Amino acid sequence: MPNPIMKYINAEFRSECKPFKDREEVKAEIRECDRFAAITQNACFIFAVIGVIGDVLNITLGLEPMIWLLLAIVAGLNAIIGHIRVVASRHLLGIEAENKEK
Repeated sequence: MPNPIMKYINAEFRSECKPFKDREEVKAEIRECDRFAAITQNACFIFAVIGVIGDVLNITLGLEPMIWLLLAIVAGLNAIIGHIRVVASRHLLGIEAENKEK
């Protein structure tokens, strides 16, 4: 008997891997990924500042300063994912526009 959670995850993964239908869908994807990248990038900076402040003042701000800095690294890596997707989508839009001109 298949696991319903895995069934749902597989369905979501398949729906994400479909090609774009039109330019508007690509633009919506760019906006969504850009928003994700901005949020995670801001979280990265906030975590780094909290970690530095905690280390300088030698206090624990909820978590140890090293954990805040590790969270900043993870958030920064997540921001890269969003930025790469935005760049790839914009590149594909540019190639499509260039092909239409010819």
